[in-house]
Amino acid sequence: MDKDEVKGAAKEMGGKVKKAAGDLTDNDRMKAEGEMDRVEGKTQKNVGKVKDAVKDALD
Repeated sequence: MDKDEVKGAAKEMGGKVKKAAGDLTDNDRMKAEGEMDRVEGKTQKNVGKVKDAVKDALD
């Protein structure tokens, strides 16, 4: 597992929590920031998966 996968998964989860907190408090800015963090984390996680796949293919 690549470090980007781990960091991305953590950021994605943090974004989900932040968005949920924004939903509970009716805070649009927090909801938007949470969604951005979630998407950024998901992207980073996918980059890590691609790195792993390339690394495995080269081995």
